[in-house]
Amino acid sequence: MKTIVETSTGISKYLFEDNETLIVTADNITVGNPVRFRIGDLNSNNTTITENVTNAPSDWYGCKYTFDGTTWAANSNWVDPREDDGE
Repeated sequence: MKTIVETSTGISKYLFEDNETLIVTADNITVGNPVRFRIGDLNSNNTTITENVTNAPSDWYGCKYTFDGTTWAANSNWVDPREDDGE
């Protein structure tokens, strides 16, 4: 697996298979070949990409964990966006 981590917070934003194509530029990150989508708020200036990750949590979800290149930790500020808030 490979993860895209927001450098300033250490939060793992995305998790992909190692064979997924990521093109990181100063403007954005494109995913796929052909391109399936663009990540407009992340780029080469604010992210770290770690490949060959073998210990991703089984319940990984975007922003749920931080990752320092070796160790995963729960993000104490994470709120599950899938939970119904009653509205």
